[in-house]
Amino acid sequence: MSRVVHPIERESYRILRERVDLGGLPPLTRAVVERVVHASADLDYVTDLVCGEAALAGGLAALRAGAPIVTDVAMVAAGITGAGREIVCPVAEPAAAALARQTGLTRSAAAVRIALDRVGPGAVWVVGCAPTALVELIGVAADPALVVGLPVGFVGAAESKAALRASGLPAVSNIGEKGGSAVAAAALNALLYLEET
Repeated sequence: MSRVVHPIERESYRILRERVDLGGLPPLTRAVVERVVHASADLDYVTDLVCGEAALAGGLAALRAGAPIVTDVAMVAAGITGAGREIVCPVAEPAAAALARQTGLTRSAAAVRIALDRVGPGAVWVVGCAPTALVELIGVAADPALVVGLPVGFVGAAESKAALRASGLPAVSNIGEKGGSAVAAAALNALLYLEET
């Protein structure tokens, strides 16, 4: 798949690079930070994102090897434009609602269990909406290649991302309550666009 970069995107990156110099960042971290800032127009992500270059390299290698991609909600899946493969997102399936009723979990957390049964270890997980999905993912033996954990909200978002960082899982996260579907998708797209090269 060869991605054509639109002139508006080129101009956006030019403006971004004019406003902040990210040249000192390692290459994968820089790609993720730039893509997130580009998608959000929020320069706070320059200092707010927490990326480990080794974690990103592992995620990129997994993607290049065809690892499955799992998202917490359809909005994240819709924003992932560079996948070229099926994205697993069972949150809207009747089985997720049924499991949520049986267990008292949220549908997003229940969907993590369903997805894990489908994809097994080594998947790339992208959480941009539901802190409960991120907490559930941390608590199960998913053995992910990478977790993009950028849920948004006033209830549990900052805490779930802190738990992700404390878990030792290979991850991208940020400090605080902000995040969201577009930001999470952008972080993964940065790696997927590198996958093409």
